[in-house]
Amino acid sequence: MKASLPIALLLFVLVAFTPRARTWTAIGDSITYLNEHPDETGNRITKGYMTRVAEAMPGLTYINQGHNGWSAVAIAREIERLGIVKSDIYTIFLGTNDWWQGLPLGSLADYKANTGAATTCGAFRIIINKIKSLNPKAKVILVTPLQRGDFVYIADALNNAYGSYRPKNGQELEAFADAIKQIGEYAHLQVVDLYHDSGINLRNVVKFKWLKDPSTGTYSKISYPDYIGKPFDAGKDEYPYPTEAIDYTYDGLHPSDKGYEVIAGKLIPLF
Repeated sequence: MKASLPIALLLFVLVAFTPRARTWTAIGDSITYLNEHPDETGNRITKGYMTRVAEAMPGLTYINQGHNGWSAVAIAREIERLGIVKSDIYTIFLGTNDWWQGLPLGSLADYKANTGAATTCGAFRIIINKIKSLNPKAKVILVTPLQRGDFVYIADALNNAYGSYRPKNGQELEAFADAIKQIGEYAHLQVVDLYHDSGINLRNVVKFKWLKDPSTGTYSKISYPDYIGKPFDAGKDEYPYPTEAIDYTYDGLHPSDKGYEVIAGKLIPLF
């Protein structure tokens, strides 16, 4: 009997200190998608927020359900075709594309009444209903959009968009963040409010834009808000975000390593 005690103790220690295996499905747009595609950033990132969270949480594995360019409305409409599986944890990090695409936000009433994918708020209800059908006990974390500067796609400057300092289709990006917070409060879900609480804002998404004065042909570094309204010829001008311009994003919208570290830091305590 005495000889078995050390073995029993060893087994207890192994069980006690073995990390619990958990799965996490991250539902999102390009900010999530790029975690597995650093080559599409011009290798300006090394790893996204999911890799960073998983590295800090032994036993956690993740599934990337990030869809490049997709809105919450698009996710909701295709929810049954996406192959979303049962997981212990789900994050929903959407809304910035809904805003830029001019989709109607709707209101908490759309979420409550499950009015469908005609609005972003209705779309969130469809997504959350799907999650709950897969695992009623899953932890669900909502993540609000980040503030965004002028986006210029690194692979094609003709793909660009102005920042959240202006409304789109009469809607402020902040309204989408606030609506997601309201949904979280109503549905008793945890919310990571990146829009207000991340420290990432219009002044630090990038350090500057590299812009040409059309009258002189001279380039200069112009910071926010001075770059607002300054001309940029996407077909002829140099890319406006050289590596020295990178701050919390590398292109005005998508997080840099520094930005992804902030996002991971907000998520880790909730896991």
